[in-house]
Amino acid sequence: MNDRLAHGPGASRGCPVAHGEAHGEARGDANDGTIGGAIAGVPDLVGHDAPVRPDDDAPVRRETGDPDRADGGAVDGGGPTRLYGPGSATDPYEIYARLRAEYGAVAPVLLEGDVPAWLVLGYRENRRVLDNAHQFSRDARVWRDRKEGRVDDTSPLIPMLGWRPDCVSQDGAPHRRLRGAVTDNLRTLAGRGIRRHVAHFAHRQIDAFAGRGSADLVSEFAEYLPMLVLTRMFGLPAAEGRNLAVSCAQVIKGGEDALAHNDLIMRILADLAERKRAEPGADFTTGLIAHEAGLDADEILSHLRLVLITAHTTTSNLLARVLQLVLTDTSRLAGLVGGELDVSAVVEEVLWNTPPLAVLPGRFAAVDLELAGRRVKKGDLLVLALGAANLDPEIRPDAGVSVRGNQSHLAFSGGAHECPGQGIGQAIIGTAVDVLLHRLPGLRLAVPAGELTSTASTWEARLDRLPVEFAARTEEE
Repeated sequence: MNDRLAHGPGASRGCPVAHGEAHGEARGDANDGTIGGAIAGVPDLVGHDAPVRPDDDAPVRRETGDPDRADGGAVDGGGPTRLYGPGSATDPYEIYARLRAEYGAVAPVLLEGDVPAWLVLGYRENRRVLDNAHQFSRDARVWRDRKEGRVDDTSPLIPMLGWRPDCVSQDGAPHRRLRGAVTDNLRTLAGRGIRRHVAHFAHRQIDAFAGRGSADLVSEFAEYLPMLVLTRMFGLPAAEGRNLAVSCAQVIKGGEDALAHNDLIMRILADLAERKRAEPGADFTTGLIAHEAGLDADEILSHLRLVLITAHTTTSNLLARVLQLVLTDTSRLAGLVGGELDVSAVVEEVLWNTPPLAVLPGRFAAVDLELAGRRVKKGDLLVLALGAANLDPEIRPDAGVSVRGNQSHLAFSGGAHECPGQGIGQAIIGTAVDVLLHRLPGLRLAVPAGELTSTASTWEARLDRLPVEFAARTEEE
């Protein structure tokens, strides 16, 4: 697809922490319906003024229709839209806009294998789901299609949606116990300094192409750099980085190879955990093993997997998007080079307009309820369109208006499960961009901006390539 990146003039700093007090009932709207009123205490409206349309209720499994149709994901004969296959790999934001126009804030969709789900498009509706674990659980064991055998262990959805003994799959006290082990160890690693590892690997990546005067900053820089840093954090050999990066990408992409790549990741991490029990180090793996929460072997392995996959895929995608925005706008590039613009401002702009995880997998209705006029049944799967929610015209009627200083985007999720590693991710990106601009004088895009393309899966849209030119240099200067 033609890759369109929204270019608002500014961005916020940090991550959303403005949690509403959702209890499942409609409440009066305390803000003015604009982005400025959405900073804190957003009411979690159920949209009860919208009529309930029985013919739209409950996402329906379709047994007919060609999954390879390139028609924007629509199923033959109408019905829910497929969020997978070539039809959804073109422009997911166009699909979200069409679904919003047709269904409103919550739309029925089909995931891989024509598994039904609700796609939550509205900002307020996403906040309600994220902030209310009593109604919207992270525990996939309540997923009706899974319990009734329509989704089995061989489904490519399992790596993204299946239950595991990790904090993402838990609510309440079990979640707090497991999350505490993760956040404590991420905080310890951050305190020891991440930027020196980023700079080391960034220089190594750049050394491989600096003398050419040209490069693809996706395949030769952004796609592997975060994983190289993670290998150091985890206590893995850097040589494992490339294979792990490929496997993480395939797990997110889905398809028939997703399970095999997930198994490969698990084998590498199981070997790592066994080695670190015998040879502890100053790394994330050792920290999990030794944490006072007393994680068992399965919990340790599941959290190593969780952090590795999510940290690498989101940070690599975000880094590529930040570089895209910088290189397609000469004023931003000049501001960064001249020290007049901080990388964090560009990062936050991307987080608002094209977040690295466009759709967040997995909430499950714990009770029968109504959401934006839709009757959601107990056990229904909901997936959260974070990218669409950030652009919801109800809170951003003009997406081109500056959002500088506004911290209420949903790029890192929200509520109790808000991403705990966002500070490390932004440190990786800020350092990587600084090193790149220092090492490559005259850095510029080598093709017209309109020729840049992306490929989407259910969960994300990734930049395909970012060809650049610069003054060739053979030594670090």
